[in-house]
Amino acid sequence: MSAACTTTSTFPSPAAARPAAVPPAVRRGAWQLAAGEATSLRASSASILRIRQGRVWVTRDATDVWGSEDLVLAPGETLAVAAGERIVMEPWDSHGATYSWDVAAA
Repeated sequence: MSAACTTTSTFPSPAAARPAAVPPAVRRGAWQLAAGEATSLRASSASILRIRQGRVWVTRDATDVWGSEDLVLAPGETLAVAAGERIVMEPWDSHGATYSWDVAAA
């Protein structure tokens, strides 16, 4: 993993009481976000965020080149994250999400 988790917060959610069943194959080498949970990651090197299950809402920090950007990613979709870039993400709905974070291929 080539990121530093800078914040994690949990917001109260009635759906958080019933976690989604995540198959073991999806969990291997991945991290989970529960419904109502948010996390902030800063890439220490060029990285790839891959959504394995659920949908996530991702906000990229503004840079000198572009403004802040909001994206919704679904299972199988990826997002390239440049070295030093910070993203904040949370599950899009009450089912939570599973994702992996890998170093980008050279």
